[in-house]
Amino acid sequence: MAVLKVIELMANSQESWEDATKRALAQASKSVDNIRSVYIQEQSATVRDGKIDEYRVNVKVTFEVI
Repeated sequence: MAVLKVIELMANSQESWEDATKRALAQASKSVDNIRSVYIQEQSATVRDGKIDEYRVNVKVTFEVI
């Protein structure tokens, strides 16, 4: 039986929500092993001069505790 843990992270990108998610996962992977999934809980963006300035995501990362 596996024991799983979930951590919540926030990340941003000037390119896209997908890139922000990839950045969150890349950063988490530096210190967390056995990552099983990432769940995008929330997406938002900041706006400057009528255009999207920054994409933001709030994600939940699930990993196995060994």
